Amino acid sequence: MAEAIVSLAVERILDLLIHEAVFLKDVKDQVESLNAELKRMQCFLKDADRKLEQDARFQNRVSEIRDLAYDAEDVIDSYILKAAHQRGFLRIIKRFTSIFTKPCHLQKIGVQVKAIQTKLQNISKNLPAYEISGDGEGSSSIIKVQQRLRTYSHVEEEDVVSLEVSTKDVMTMLMTEEDRPHAVVSIVGMGGIGKTTLARKVYNHVEVRHHFDYLAWVYISQQCKPREVVLSVLMEVLSPSKDERELIEKLDENELWKSLFDALKEKRYLVVLDDIWRSEDWDILKPAFPRGRKGSKILFTTRNRNVALLADPCNTPKELSLLTDDESWNLLCRKAFPRSKMGSQCCSEEFEKLGKEMVKKCGGLPLAIVVLGCLLATKQSLAQWEMVHKNIHGHLNELPHQDRQYGVVNRILVSSYNDLPYPLKPCFLYLSHYPEDWEIPKKELICLWIAEGFIPKTEEFSMEDLGEKFLEELIDRSLVQVSRRGYTGTNVKTCRVHDLFRDLCTKKAREEKFLEIIQQPSAELDVTLAEPMLRRISIHPSERKVHLKGEHPKLRSLLLPGKETLQELCISKCKSFKFLRLLTLLKRCNYKKWHVSTEIGNLLHLRYLKLGCRYRMILPPSIGRLKSLYTLYIKFNYGVVIPDVVFKLESLRHIVLKGGAEWMERGIPLRPELITSKNIETLKSVVVDEKPIDYNVVFRLTNIQSLGIVFARIKYLKPILILLAKLQRLGSLSLEFLDLSYPSYLDLEPLSQCHHLSKLRLMGAIEEGPNPRHHVLKFLPPNIVKLTLCDCKMRQDPMGVLGKLCHLRILYLFKTYNERKMICVANGFPRLDSLTMIIGLKELNEWEIEEGAMSCLRRLELAHVSSLRTLPAGLKHVTTLQEMILTYMSSSLKGLK
Repeated sequence: MAEAIVSLAVERILDLLIHEAVFLKDVKDQVESLNAELKRMQCFLKDADRKLEQDARFQNRVSEIRDLAYDAEDVIDSYILKAAHQRGFLRIIKRFTSIFTKPCHLQKIGVQVKAIQTKLQNISKNLPAYEISGDGEGSSSIIKVQQRLRTYSHVEEEDVVSLEVSTKDVMTMLMTEEDRPHAVVSIVGMGGIGKTTLARKVYNHVEVRHHFDYLAWVYISQQCKPREVVLSVLMEVLSPSKDERELIEKLDENELWKSLFDALKEKRYLVVLDDIWRSEDWDILKPAFPRGRKGSKILFTTRNRNVALLADPCNTPKELSLLTDDESWNLLCRKAFPRSKMGSQCCSEEFEKLGKEMVKKCGGLPLAIVVLGCLLATKQSLAQWEMVHKNIHGHLNELPHQDRQYGVVNRILVSSYNDLPYPLKPCFLYLSHYPEDWEIPKKELICLWIAEGFIPKTEEFSMEDLGEKFLEELIDRSLVQVSRRGYTGTNVKTCRVHDLFRDLCTKKAREEKFLEIIQQPSAELDVTLAEPMLRRISIHPSERKVHLKGEHPKLRSLLLPGKETLQELCISKCKSFKFLRLLTLLKRCNYKKWHVSTEIGNLLHLRYLKLGCRYRMILPPSIGRLKSLYTLYIKFNYGVVIPDVVFKLESLRHIVLKGGAEWMERGIPLRPELITSKNIETLKSVVVDEKPIDYNVVFRLTNIQSLGIVFARIKYLKPILILLAKLQRLGSLSLEFLDLSYPSYLDLEPLSQCHHLSKLRLMGAIEEGPNPRHHVLKFLPPNIVKLTLCDCKMRQDPMGVLGKLCHLRILYLFKTYNERKMICVANGFPRLDSLTMIIGLKELNEWEIEEGAMSCLRRLELAHVSSLRTLPAGLKHVTTLQEMILTYMSSSLKGLK
């Protein structure tokens, strides 16, 4: 990990040398010498992680090198701040073209750089001998890591271990119609044995989905927060609107418990409490769960058998067994030789002997075997396998006998971490800032990695693409688990970290002074940052507000993971955080406007800024000073004022604006002269009102990949679509129509030329055109993979024309169709995987699916389609259907099996 920290400092110095060549003329030699010394240290550090556990002599030296690398980074960032202030904030960070007029600043940086270099040289004299290559680049250089990144087949949970028998057993227990309150079915076993995997398989099973009226899943973990648990279940059960959600969040504890009780008391429900640790937690939660209809169940996963027995003595817990030696070896072969369908038959005797010795030490624990197999999959020679074997057995005999099973697991986890290429180590440790069992959005994570400087700039890949490759490598090594996939079915949408790995992350991050987690006491609002040397802080609040106090001059990242609607972070003085790169500010003010402080413009190193407010937000012009800003995320309810200078920030890549109810406030008015940056990749959402986008604006948006437009004037739709067809990288497009004074017929013909579009969202009333033979949706792009139609209120059946989209995999229909009959013709929707139809199809009472239609459908969700009395008979021909979700439907329909 120290090598990664030194690498970040080297990258920072290289930036300084490139952009400050004129300014550093008097100290350039010293800075270059420091850079060379740090690169020499990288050669020593590249293997230090493995040696640290075997030779304590290295520990202090590595720690000293890491701290000096931090010092070097501080000197550089401090210099940039002084230079920026000196020049009146003009052309800072990226380009410096004038001459620095205060040589005392150069003299100071020269003294500091020389002091750091001297300390590094003194350390090197006392280090054991290490080889130094000519360019200072070790085998773990970023370039070589990029070359090693492979195209991986994703590891699915189903492949981890066979659970057919256990699945049937648990399903039988769940679907036994016991007529008693609080019937609890429990899955019991040690961490990493597959409890959550089994629970998820059962929860998603189509028969279980049919059996229960309501289903909800909530993660508990060691830090159980009863209010959040009950709130999560209630939100999943009710699916409230935004306004309803805000009212529910304001309920006190008694009201909240009663609301969930009332919502479930007439229903047959299944609620999964995943990873519950203490009986006391269930005692607190229990009053929120009624008897419900006959057959209602609670499903536990827990490591503690007593928790299961105390919750329901009438049901015997399902205890998962460890794998046998043969099962363990077969699982290891599937992971260690992923390209071999023959498994162990393609393994030589030498490999097999070593592999069986290692897998035996895993004690039949699936998680340990999978991680070991993924580690061995990266090793090609017998000598490399022998090294893994040696590392796993290191210090094992020193552990007490009762600790050896988890001791081996820990050794495997540490070995897998140590084996990571150094650019991936900070990416992995960074996951520790999320709370336990947190579902991590991929896009957010990669934006944070980029803001932290973990993702290098290369000519071969964009930083977003390289960040995705880094995440795929962590997944392939089973250090990160896929939670949900995106609309293509292959790309990751969200991920999570197993709690054993998170424990390792947290421990390593603290040891490396990389990141500290502050758990806010439930009775306190104030959080005082007592340690002034910390560089990254993640605050896990349990209350609605966090008042931050204390000086923190070296802080780079202030992270507040959590539900935006529940928490607020208040910072009184931004100047206390001058080096800050990442900041999230959520404001729960009682005023109608939030004037964001002008001091935010002093955070010149800021790369990621997320602001949220319940009312109207007004950003200050000083935000134009944030020349390093890469991601700007704004969430508001009643409007936002964004200065024109935002669109001139050349480093800015992602602008996401999430608005409230008023149509005129859902985006920002787009004027062509505003946009000067060519680097914007995400722009959501802008209002086209006064005049359409001209060709020059489109030409400047050549890198745009995701775009959202709100049309206040429908007459501008066609000319804008013609221009959008020229954007070769545009893959995701959202169009919203709000012009009520204009005929609502939309000419979507230019969309057919948007060949690169794979994701499309149309929102607003759509009527048939003058030619009834041409459906208004006829011209949708042929390559669409995900389509969302919302509030369209069409009177012509859209399924015939949509069924011809041969690449369509996900279809959402929300208040889309107002007629009584809908037909899916034979051979239509050849690749459709998921269909969701919710609300607004009140007239629909006949739905026909011809044989051969939707031949690949796996998931069907219907909600609030109240007039539909029977499911289409043609569903019996859809043999691929695995999951059906029916909510707020007629009772006669829901009674079907």
